[in-house]
Amino acid sequence: MAAVVIILVGGQWGDEGKGKVIDYLAAKADMVIRSQGGNNAGHTVITEHGEFKFQLIPSGILYPHCTCIIG
Repeated sequence: MAAVVIILVGGQWGDEGKGKVIDYLAAKADMVIRSQGGNNAGHTVITEHGEFKFQLIPSGILYPHCTCIIG
């Protein structure tokens, strides 16, 4: 079975909507890794449970099946 790896890189200083894309992809991902970014690089995720604002935590943290890694 082939593994699938998706890497999302932004080129607009963080304002291009990466958080929304990662949230969409994390719903089906086994793992989400946040490899870099400043401590003020925030992203907001809105779900049926409310609005969540993250700065250092990977967006996949909202999905119990998803392992999140910082590093």
